[in-house]
Amino acid sequence: MQIKTFRLAFYLSSWKLVLLASVWIALLANWPLWKAMANLPEMGKIRGIFFITAFALMVAALLSAILSLLAWHSTVKPVIALFLLAAALGTYFMGTYGVVIDSSMMVNVLVTDLQEVRDLLSFRLLLSVLFLAGLPLVFVWQVKLRPATLAQQLTRNLLVLAGSLTLVLIIGILSFADLSSTMRNHRSLRYMINPLNSFYALGMLIHEANAMPNKPPAIIDSTAKLLPRPAKTKPFLLLLVVGETARADHFSLNAYPRATNPELGQRDVMSFRNVSSCGTNTATSLPCMLSHLGRKDFVARQQEYENLLDLLQQTGLAVFWLENQAGCKEVCDRIPHSFAKHPPKGIQHAAGICQEGECLDEALLTGLDARLASLPEVRRNRGVVLVLHQMGSHGPAYYKRSPPTHKPFQPECKTNILQNCPIQQIINAFDNSIVYTDYLLSRGIDWLSKQQTNYETAMLYLSDHGESLGENNIYLHGLPYALAPKEQKQVPMIFWLPPSTRLSKGVDYGCLHQKLDEPFSHDNLFHTVVGLVGIQTKSYQTSLDILHSCRSR
Repeated sequence: MQIKTFRLAFYLSSWKLVLLASVWIALLANWPLWKAMANLPEMGKIRGIFFITAFALMVAALLSAILSLLAWHSTVKPVIALFLLAAALGTYFMGTYGVVIDSSMMVNVLVTDLQEVRDLLSFRLLLSVLFLAGLPLVFVWQVKLRPATLAQQLTRNLLVLAGSLTLVLIIGILSFADLSSTMRNHRSLRYMINPLNSFYALGMLIHEANAMPNKPPAIIDSTAKLLPRPAKTKPFLLLLVVGETARADHFSLNAYPRATNPELGQRDVMSFRNVSSCGTNTATSLPCMLSHLGRKDFVARQQEYENLLDLLQQTGLAVFWLENQAGCKEVCDRIPHSFAKHPPKGIQHAAGICQEGECLDEALLTGLDARLASLPEVRRNRGVVLVLHQMGSHGPAYYKRSPPTHKPFQPECKTNILQNCPIQQIINAFDNSIVYTDYLLSRGIDWLSKQQTNYETAMLYLSDHGESLGENNIYLHGLPYALAPKEQKQVPMIFWLPPSTRLSKGVDYGCLHQKLDEPFSHDNLFHTVVGLVGIQTKSYQTSLDILHSCRSR
């Protein structure tokens, strides 16, 4: 029995296929844009409706103009398929999480590992892609293209290009006042024009990568040196914990009404309550927070530099990076590093710590004695900096970031489709992850206390960025810095510095406590650590060292 394959029984010219695809993408795959525009206060009148309609026609015309350049017999279908798939994915994430797509968000996409991808997958994503891309793709691949000579094809493409650009120009002139005002007052809209936003962001990344010299990162200061340790004193051991997606306003240490810091609240720690991040995503913040440049100069840099970790190692210190996430974004490439899911030889994680290739943050503490002992003795005798990079509160699957023993807030959202959960359940899951971070930091302090026989110890915790939890229908993080709400930029910073240690000598704790509400940022990290461990370098700025003004002269 012969099975016949269904095929459409009519032909279309490639330019007609371009127009149909452009209209489909503009109208349906851009619904987050049209929804955002419809919710603007100035769009409530008839004039607003006409403007949205005109803008939709402009987007369709712009898409057809771009596609017309690629509308050749052998390329038109693959190109349309690419546009449809990019648009479908962009629509889902913009519509589901309230994000926009710019170069920083594209960086997030490119550096996301399989573990993080898994947390983003859902049946809703599949349905969205099937409808917005799969359905039109069936049509695109089944329809037959009318044959045309090269001259005919070129003429038609040029006519579509000219007609589309003319339409864009006419609409732009007729609606210039509304267009310029809307784009000026609501800049986030320009990052929502789908899928042009994705292609533009990718192009900007390629441009920036090519603009940066392809050579090893520059040394910060070749003359930097560790100041001599006073006689009969112990080397220091600094535990630097890099948090993930933690919000300062969800720490009870910072006056949050819920008990998210039950253990740290009973310890002598200092919590700085007004700290800003360098970026709104890990790929941006992590290299920036370890840089000596500060956010402003880091963004404008013309070459890559080594970072704080390189400087510490250069001066002879023992430096080690332990990773429990997707990676260190190249900041640890030149120092010893490892993944928490791989414990030291002969040591195993406790039951339930690591499952399905993902580990709870307790894995960072497994075999920490052995990891410390494995560092070169000559370096350990000068001082040690251990960096723990958390999974922290990474979303959208917040419920995965804490074990059953650390979930005081119930019920919690147990899906990665946050819109399917009441806001309070989302907050419960997120707050449970903060409770677990509190536990991790407390265990870290306990471990440091046991090391005081051989080391002068201290701990500094600082998150890379914050998170939106549904405020103004925005979820997750990664919005352009200038547009991002404070929830994505205000991060916790916690300092544990026992008064009895050499590191704390001369430090006025009363002075430090007066600084807890002062504005600080990731810019302060490099200089505070350099000042704390005693490195002499021309890159050090006393004004950015949080401890400096509280040290006795």
